[in-house]
Amino acid sequence: MPLFHLFLLAIIQGLTEFLPVSSSGHLILLPALTSLDDQGLVIDVAVHIGTLFAVCWYFRQDVGLAARGVPELMRGRIESRGGFLALCLVIATIPVMILGLVFKLLGVMEMLRSVAVIGWMMIIFGIVLYLTDRMGPQTRKSEGWTLKHALYLGLWQAIALIPGTSRSGIVISGARALGYGRHDAAKLSMLMSIPTIIASGALMGIDVVRIADWQATRDGAIAAFISFFAAWAALVFMMKLLRSVSFTPYVIYRLILGSILLVIAYS
Repeated sequence: MPLFHLFLLAIIQGLTEFLPVSSSGHLILLPALTSLDDQGLVIDVAVHIGTLFAVCWYFRQDVGLAARGVPELMRGRIESRGGFLALCLVIATIPVMILGLVFKLLGVMEMLRSVAVIGWMMIIFGIVLYLTDRMGPQTRKSEGWTLKHALYLGLWQAIALIPGTSRSGIVISGARALGYGRHDAAKLSMLMSIPTIIASGALMGIDVVRIADWQATRDGAIAAFISFFAAWAALVFMMKLLRSVSFTPYVIYRLILGSILLVIAYS
């Protein structure tokens, strides 16, 4: 794959994975709206690995806390904040894993990879993000996350399997509806992305091993490297911006892009 194509894919994935604008939707649109070839499964997994390392590094204290709680989780005896955080993340990941497996077995994902679907989801869930952000109070902190809220946000996250929805955007919407502050809602969304990316990568792992070769492996490594830095920059930008600005700029972007896509799809 040409270096420019790899660079473009990695930048798009890195910048959009954690912003509430749908990274999967942008990756699908790139070959759909240009003459570029579809990047394939290996590159898809690679750029997600890059963003995974970026979010783990950015939230390394929380990730370390959850990692230290995993042994407690395996013993079935939660005794610390780290163990409880690990349990919440597992519960929040279960719905998307189940629905993702069902979609894969039924071939639903291929049916949803269309410009029209992405356009509608951009608009619909952009409006949802705006309403929940405007109407939701900002009284809860991420440290007060509960098992009930973890399951609730996990169900919201499962909706993001529809391209154009945005995994981070839908979780942030759910968290804002529950009353979490903007910064805390974004933090929960980012932490929930870690086991979700790992689970989706594992689900596609067998196919990747089967089709990968030296050239694909090299291209994947380059894409992962670039997407790491792009995702890191996007995280730093958004988390700092949220201390003083709402999610409205992302909503406007979604509405404009969604409208353009619908014009293209139905013209």
